[in-house]
Amino acid sequence: MTYVSVALLHARTAPVPGRLLTVGDVKERPAGHWGTVPGTALTMAHVGLAAAATSWSVVPVIGAAHAGLTQTALAWLTGHLARIDPRYSVDRHGLAALAEGWPEVNRLGSEVHPCLPAGDYVGGWLGGALAFAQGASSRTAGRLLVPILGDGECETPTTAAAWLAQQALPTAAVVPIVHLNGRRMGSPSLLGVMTDYEVAAYLGGHGWEAHLVDADRADIHERFAAALTAGFADTAAGSRRVAVVLRCRKGWSGPVGEHKTPITNPAGDPDQLAYLNQWLNSYAAGQLFDTEGHPTGLLADALAAASYERLPVPPRAEVAVRRPHTRAARATGGGFGDHVGGVLRAHAAAGQLRVFSPDELASNRLPEIANRPWAVEVLAEEVLAGWLAGWTAAGNTGVLISYEAFAPLTLTTLVGQLRQRRMADVELPSINLLLTSYGWHNVHSHADPSLTTALAAMDDPAVRLFTPTTPAHTGRVLDEALASTGRVNVIVAGKHPLPARQPYAETAEHADGFTVHRPPTLTETQLTLVAIGDLPASNVAAAAPALAATGVSATVIEVQELTALRRVALRQRLATAGPTLLVTLGHPAAVWGLLAEAAPPRARVLGWREPPHPMNHTDLAAYAGITACGITEAAHALLAEGSQT
Repeated sequence: MTYVSVALLHARTAPVPGRLLTVGDVKERPAGHWGTVPGTALTMAHVGLAAAATSWSVVPVIGAAHAGLTQTALAWLTGHLARIDPRYSVDRHGLAALAEGWPEVNRLGSEVHPCLPAGDYVGGWLGGALAFAQGASSRTAGRLLVPILGDGECETPTTAAAWLAQQALPTAAVVPIVHLNGRRMGSPSLLGVMTDYEVAAYLGGHGWEAHLVDADRADIHERFAAALTAGFADTAAGSRRVAVVLRCRKGWSGPVGEHKTPITNPAGDPDQLAYLNQWLNSYAAGQLFDTEGHPTGLLADALAAASYERLPVPPRAEVAVRRPHTRAARATGGGFGDHVGGVLRAHAAAGQLRVFSPDELASNRLPEIANRPWAVEVLAEEVLAGWLAGWTAAGNTGVLISYEAFAPLTLTTLVGQLRQRRMADVELPSINLLLTSYGWHNVHSHADPSLTTALAAMDDPAVRLFTPTTPAHTGRVLDEALASTGRVNVIVAGKHPLPARQPYAETAEHADGFTVHRPPTLTETQLTLVAIGDLPASNVAAAAPALAATGVSATVIEVQELTALRRVALRQRLATAGPTLLVTLGHPAAVWGLLAEAAPPRARVLGWREPPHPMNHTDLAAYAGITACGITEAAHALLAEGSQT
């Protein structure tokens, strides 16, 4: 793997053992991450061989996106790459094509890719591989996940918390491998300057038994194989949690200590070209490949024996069939906890549901859920998001329930998973978030609707942002989200009861993601009020009669899904709506961004406005202008603007 990786970085063709590369054989400006290659290659080789020797299904997961070079080299050697594109056959012609195309190989790019071995986790979200592996392994008996972590990753909050958090997820079967090369990228890592005793004590304090091996020892292969074999056996038996720590200097077997390749101009610098040839020759490629570039000898034997499994992707029909039919279990009355709790219990009874929460279930009106065996609580949103991503990637149904203000911590996870699943082209159970305790009914520090704003800006059709207007709507939306596939569903709903509101006089017209209420008269509508979410719907319902009393006839549109603003049905209705006042739970910027060029010509948006200091709930709503009085005043101002033009 290391030899092939060096060739891909620097050569334009397949190196021929025994023949020196010439100026015409090398890239003019090689660029790529070299430092992590040797340790990752050593790890992947041993994991593949150890996996073949156990009855467990062993799934390696590369944590660092920069290890994509090694992953590509492995995929070429094993034939996985040739199955994607026959141009990359396992011979000198295939290696030549691969070297010529690197790093833009058939749109695979240069980073870890989900279509290749050990690619179930996209490493652009630095530090999430351990949590992802814990979530992916926590249900299926006989499956063991092996996340490969860099010492830089171990400095991230997500990895640091995940070591301890596994105590809350005891069924997770993982054997993490820490590739301790001494550096984050270019500077020394914290773990790298610790002694073996200190590293073992650090992991031991979190409940992990550390097996340390050193690549500079002559017996590295025997010791590494023994550490993995013991780790797999102990984990399978459930006797202890084991982490393997590989000390392997960055750039080992080549330019030591280098993050990226130091050979930047081999075509123009004879000394660099000579060093590159010496470097490649040090791997004795003639013992690895025959004259046609086929693996031979011990390499061929190892490739034949090694096993690199992936998380199984359930057939789409199977994913659809096993969704529970919970409509009969939906609550017919009650508040947030009744409707949400009923749906969760119904899905849990059908199997495969897991609820993740940062110790907020009781606070969020779901005390009966808090102590269920399928509910897991730990105060680390980033870890919970990783668990949810891994859990759903393994074909299970899950939801993260949290405060709206803490949810932005999950953004990097969600973006990474959207990219992962888009590239993999698989339809897995959706990633679901239920956000409550929003800023309108919380303290100053617990108010931040930024997650929905950021996700709305992605303009990704897989993102669905739901804003149910009643507890019953919340239950229905959650039920449908848990039964869906291929999406990231974010539901924002308040846990506090809102004032009872009078039903609208006219029968509502239901459509895709929104509901229309026409005024009770046949007069022409002068204004359209758009309520996005439960609190806006409550206050708009209170404002509509006040407007009617002043002679203003208004059509009310209740939007149950914020992302419906980018779909044709709602856009067409708003295009002919005349003066339009939109009231939203979140940032007005999210509404403007979703509407874009389809925004009504005369429109105004009221929503979250960052307060200058702590305010009580009533004053906060008044400050943002979303009270019934504020909505009435804004409506009159909007109509007055039109009369002056």
